[in-house]
Amino acid sequence: MNEITLPQGTIRYMEIGSGPVIVFVHGALTNGSLWHQAAYALSKHFRCIVPNWPLGSHRLPMAPNADLTPHGVAKIVADFLAALDLDDVILVGNDSGGAISQLVCIHHPQRIGKLVLTPCDAFDRFPPPAFAYFSLFPKIPGMLMLLAKFMYAFPGIAASRSNLATLAKHGFDREQLLSWLKPVATNRAIRRDLNKFIAGMDKSITIEAGQKLPQVRIPALLLWAAEDRHFPPIYGERLRDALGNARLVVVDDSYAFLPLDQPARLADEIASFAATSTSKAQTNAADKATVAGRQTSSSSTSTATTATGEIRKSANGRKNVAWQTGQNA
Repeated sequence: MNEITLPQGTIRYMEIGSGPVIVFVHGALTNGSLWHQAAYALSKHFRCIVPNWPLGSHRLPMAPNADLTPHGVAKIVADFLAALDLDDVILVGNDSGGAISQLVCIHHPQRIGKLVLTPCDAFDRFPPPAFAYFSLFPKIPGMLMLLAKFMYAFPGIAASRSNLATLAKHGFDREQLLSWLKPVATNRAIRRDLNKFIAGMDKSITIEAGQKLPQVRIPALLLWAAEDRHFPPIYGERLRDALGNARLVVVDDSYAFLPLDQPARLADEIASFAATSTSKAQTNAADKATVAGRQTSSSSTSTATTATGEIRKSANGRKNVAWQTGQNA
């Protein structure tokens, strides 16, 4: 597990592979393990960076004065990219991490080359109605602690009889779920961090973001779950229409946590998207390219396209193994 210290605190992250950079953004009460299956497959041809963002399942509390509102976390993502000197990044978001990714592309777009959104908060859903009770956590002392401790003590009940069951169609790995719940259940400072984020969640933020999305000109891929009740496909359609350069792919047999339900499909679609779309930096370079330079670019694209089939095989052949020990670090 790598670490980097920002003004807001220390971010832990895992990194695997080399090539074009992909940075993943999970949502509240999950950690980077949400992406591990897809990231491992993509690492054959990409440099995959999977941080644990300060959204309730991180292990290192942030500075007491850190801004952990949605806009504040978007700034943390931008600062993280700058600290690692990452450019032309493919940013991939899910759930509330997708809302954060939208804010990054609107307010801190300098290092973003492409955007991938899986089912996520958008427009008038931040949070979705089934999780509206989250707004009570910062207002009622001890409420978050009691719920987190109960879910951590009884993960089977949490996974099958709570709203969690409606997020992953094919269920949860027990150890992975415990890694999400342990920090918030056992660490008061982590609960403080999560409550800061929850207190800042409001649909006015994503409504405003939706109004500004047309100014985001980078290529975007929207991978949406056909069966998701929290972020129905109509939200993917609205994001596609709002973004100036977006393609929507509807995926069967998945709920909101598409990275868990369909990791191979996710890796396959990201690889194809990376190979066939032109990022902001690539567009700028193409404007200055010679004929020889353009021929080189064409050859590179062909190689990346061939890799897509390999990524599919890799993801299908491996289930949540790549960083099994690291996700609990």
